[in-house]
Amino acid sequence: MRSLPYQIVPEGVRLALRLTPRANRNGLDGLVADAEGRVALQVRVAAPPVEGAANAALVAYLADNLGLRRSEIRIVSGGTGRRKMVLLSGDGAAIADRLGTWIGDAPIRR
Repeated sequence: MRSLPYQIVPEGVRLALRLTPRANRNGLDGLVADAEGRVALQVRVAAPPVEGAANAALVAYLADNLGLRRSEIRIVSGGTGRRKMVLLSGDGAAIADRLGTWIGDAPIRR
């Protein structure tokens, strides 16, 4: 069974991700596993990690790609680091379906 970077919770979906700021463009780079085997969604944004610009760009990118409002996306941990936990508020099953479609069959890089 393939590990997934998200989990359905009562509030919606918790999504683990790894953010790369100052990229040449915004994009999804698939899945990445850390040394402990935890899987996260690898996302890059063009914004620098200054005064919350990268986090704001991340929220906007997720909202655009998952059909959510920006107010429905909240960074719950890792606000100043690369590894983040994001809460996507709403119908968890529907959001998980959209995430599964968006991620597709991306391989897990180590």
